[in-house]
Amino acid sequence: MAQATISARVDSKDKERFDEFCENVGISTSAAIYMFVKNVINEHRIPFEIREPRAAYNAKNMAFLKEGIEALNAGKGVEHELIEEDD
Repeated sequence: MAQATISARVDSKDKERFDEFCENVGISTSAAIYMFVKNVINEHRIPFEIREPRAAYNAKNMAFLKEGIEALNAGKGVEHELIEEDD
């Protein structure tokens, strides 16, 4: 069987954590990726649920937060009393 190489770029910290996980479960990083590829081929699907990030991290909310941070950094913040909600 002819071999091919898959190359992907990931954050260096993520790679370190993934390598550490693989080592802890007794497999190589290459074996883990091979298992993922074979699972996708055999099941005809990604072997985990893929969904949008939580609503708190959508583009609109992130833009709102960035705007608020910029206002605070410009000295335009307003101090409020802490409001506690009843359970």
